[in-house]
Amino acid sequence: MAAAAALEAVAPTGALWGLVQDFVMGQQEGPADQVAADVKSGSYTVLQVVEALGSSLENPEPRTRARGIQLLSQVLLQCHSLLLEKEVVHLILFYENRLKDHHFVIPSVLQGLRALSLCVALPPGLAVSVLKAIFQEVHVQSLPQVDRHTVYSIITNFMRTREEELKGLGADFTFGFIQVMDGEKDPRNLLVAFRIVHDLISRDYSLGPFVEELFEVTSCYFPIDFTPPPNDPHGIQREDLILSLRAVLASTPRFAEFLLPLLIEKVDSEILSAKLDSLQTLNACCAVYGQKELKDFLPSLWASIRREVFQTASERVEADGLAALHSLTACLSRSVLRADAEDLLDSFLSNILQDCRHHLCEPDMKLVWPSAKLLQAAAGASARACDHITSNVLPLLLEQFHKHSQSNQRRTILEMILGFLKLHQKWSYEDKDERPLNGFKDQLCSLVFMALTDPSAQLQLVGIRTLTVLGAQPDLLSSGDLELAVGHLYRLSFLEEDSQSWVAALEASGALATLYPVAFSSHLVPKLAEELGRGELDLARGDEPAKCSRHLRCLQALSAISTHPSIVKETLPLLLQHLCQMNKGYMVAGTSEVIAVCQSLQQVAEKCQQDLESCWYFHQTAVPCLLALAVQASMPEKEHSVLRKVLLEDEVLAAMVSVIGTATTHLSPDLAAQSVAHIVPLFLDGNVSFLPENSFPCRFQPFQDGSSGQRRLVALLMAFVCSLPRNVEIPQLNQLMWELVELSCCPSCPSSSTAAAKCFAGLLNKLPAGQQLDEFLQLAVDKVEAGLSPGPYRSQAFTLLLWVTKALVLRYHPLSSCLTDRLMGLLGDPELGPAAADGFSLLMSDCTDVLTRAGHAEVRIMFRQRFFTDNVPALVQGFHAASQDVKPNYLKGLSHVLNRLPKPVLLPELPTLLSLLLEALSCSDCVVQLSTLSCLQPLLLEAPQVMSLHVDTLVTKFLNLSSSPSMAVRIAALQCMHALTRLPTPVLLPYKPQVIRALAKPLDDKKRLVRKEAVSARGEWFLLGSPGS
Repeated sequence: MAAAAALEAVAPTGALWGLVQDFVMGQQEGPADQVAADVKSGSYTVLQVVEALGSSLENPEPRTRARGIQLLSQVLLQCHSLLLEKEVVHLILFYENRLKDHHFVIPSVLQGLRALSLCVALPPGLAVSVLKAIFQEVHVQSLPQVDRHTVYSIITNFMRTREEELKGLGADFTFGFIQVMDGEKDPRNLLVAFRIVHDLISRDYSLGPFVEELFEVTSCYFPIDFTPPPNDPHGIQREDLILSLRAVLASTPRFAEFLLPLLIEKVDSEILSAKLDSLQTLNACCAVYGQKELKDFLPSLWASIRREVFQTASERVEADGLAALHSLTACLSRSVLRADAEDLLDSFLSNILQDCRHHLCEPDMKLVWPSAKLLQAAAGASARACDHITSNVLPLLLEQFHKHSQSNQRRTILEMILGFLKLHQKWSYEDKDERPLNGFKDQLCSLVFMALTDPSAQLQLVGIRTLTVLGAQPDLLSSGDLELAVGHLYRLSFLEEDSQSWVAALEASGALATLYPVAFSSHLVPKLAEELGRGELDLARGDEPAKCSRHLRCLQALSAISTHPSIVKETLPLLLQHLCQMNKGYMVAGTSEVIAVCQSLQQVAEKCQQDLESCWYFHQTAVPCLLALAVQASMPEKEHSVLRKVLLEDEVLAAMVSVIGTATTHLSPDLAAQSVAHIVPLFLDGNVSFLPENSFPCRFQPFQDGSSGQRRLVALLMAFVCSLPRNVEIPQLNQLMWELVELSCCPSCPSSSTAAAKCFAGLLNKLPAGQQLDEFLQLAVDKVEAGLSPGPYRSQAFTLLLWVTKALVLRYHPLSSCLTDRLMGLLGDPELGPAAADGFSLLMSDCTDVLTRAGHAEVRIMFRQRFFTDNVPALVQGFHAASQDVKPNYLKGLSHVLNRLPKPVLLPELPTLLSLLLEALSCSDCVVQLSTLSCLQPLLLEAPQVMSLHVDTLVTKFLNLSSSPSMAVRIAALQCMHALTRLPTPVLLPYKPQVIRALAKPLDDKKRLVRKEAVSARGEWFLLGSPGS
């Protein structure tokens, strides 16, 4: 028995000895992992591994000792968590001793120490011991990169876990690390070393007398000049090193006396990257510096920044210089001063004013704007700086405005004033008397009103912007100023069409109406109401076109100022009353006039969406009125109404759909439920009790044998129910869905059947999964299958199929794949094939009236990518199997899918699909050509290598299409010819003469837009291969 036990004990030890020999003497790498796995499993202990390595560790040959220590270190790296405290002590003593060994051994020793630095069981004091040994025994910078990285890793591990012990070393630790890092060149190591220096400073390690040495050992890399090698596997970028070094240099004020002279020197250099890096570093330093650190360097810093902004040709240098000046001023502004200390901010700002102020008096000279930008950068740093500079600059600029009479000079001066006024918006003043602009109020208002009456449109534009900023200053404009301002805005809103001022005036009116609703209600709304009344008379007389233009401008102004709830309650009734006046035949109202009113109503609805109360007011006021007018228009005519037929036109109904949809999307569920309880019964039961002026000559029954006019109004029902929140319960839903399906297949009125199909699909998309949804789907599928068989309503059944498929595709419903297959099968249908191909465009594109995210539809992310993955292989297969006469349908469908697919998804599939896209260019259908060209143009820019393989075909087809009968196709083809120049130049050069000759023809095209694209494309081909192109 005793002999057997002895054999069992010897067997594992013998196996371990064999693995050790294979690694050390046999130079095999695999045994190290095996030994580590056996230690983790408990087969051996670390002590047994050391014993097995005994002869190797004491071998007189350095390489053998190195292999032995390497094996032990690799085992420790995987098993350090299993070590006991006593084992750690012995191992560290062993490794520290081996640091004195031959240089062959050192890399393996450092790996072992790295493993031990990760040990949780490390006793106190040993971290200090290890680092002292490394600092004393190892010349780190003579080691290879990977071993230097190991030393940095050991230091990082100890700083993370043994911070207090290392701080006990005092400045010796800092000095030791300086010796380790001094001379480092590898960017991988520098990133770690910079992080260690940053931690030394930010965690309050003692720097002692070595502040300058620590600065020198890091600042020697400033500015970073590193270009990563091509295909660098480590992925280190120049920007990584710049930001890491900047974090070190800007981490402590103690570096200021050394760093600031260096930054000034580099800003003054001729190297652009050095200027940028220095200014950005100065910007970062100002976050931690105070007046004490900056005091001695302020004149030099200001001189360098001023010179760069005044003289530089680089916008980036100018922007960074201004940002640095802003940060310097902010730093001086926030420093807490002793009572007897000098206030450096005032003297610094005085220097800036002294150097820049006189340039503001020369609005035609090139230094006027650099000076203004410098002053504004400083003024924007703090309220104190803003007050100081503004109080000095504003009187001068006001004086200069009156001194210069030319409009362009005045515009420059006013733009500078505007810049200073905008800065005041950043600061709030509790005491109204402390506001620095109060003393200039009258002069500023007078100056702005002068600008608004100037004949120069450009000066007017700046005046309007300045008025908006003045109005944003609390309590600055008096009631008299506001009345004058409103009068000017009213006048400017009716300037001639080609003036930019009227657009700016409308925007300013909207912004100021939010702040001063009473003034706009009192002074502007009555004027607009009067103007609208005059417009009604002009329309009644049929005056054209200038007076009608004023009428449209008035509608735009009413919607522009509807930015406050109190104003909406005045403007909305005016717009609705205007629409009712049209209905009563008091004016000649064409389609464009009605659409203009609806567009104004929609803009008001959009502005009301931000306020729940306004949103509900608009909805309960406008929607019933619009419905009442539409219902009235759909009734049999007893008396002549100008508006009646106009209201039932497709364009007008589409405009009303937008108004109702916009008015509904932001309703709360409770309010939406109140509204749906009225509107659905209106369409199903003819309940008109909630409509204003609800006395109609007959019942409103759009679903029950109603006239075509009544059926057309289903589009308005669609706009409402398809914009409701998903959790709003719709009354009589079963009846509504049945009626919609029936109407969707009614052949007598195509527009109403399409509206019914869209409404059905919109409701279907929002229903939760369950039996009710399944029943409605079965109802639709049965109707579609019955309708697609030869009969009178195939087209309507197809439209229903298309919209139901889209509703399901958007929500990833399982039935969507079956319906898509059915749609794909129709591509071979002689009658419906072209429509089915266009249907893929609908499936992939966003709608504006139904199935929108804004209308609370369920739209899953990446539905296009999923549709592409699921269906394009079948489309390609169908194309190859189809007969020649229906192949264009497959190409059109494929082109629509690819054109609306995100390009990153398409690029990997491009090699397999490109041949089909090129074939699609030969299709005679202009829609296919345009869709394919739109798909190819971005691919030419993003995948030039793949496209280069087909350059011969691309050039030929694009040139052929540049003579297409369709203007849109000609433009797209020329844009693709332009994009072709992004392909590798050697590939294109053989085609250059042919292309230049061919592009001469579209230069004489009868359409200006085509000629414009031809000039652009031909110019790029002319430059192809020339130096610098």
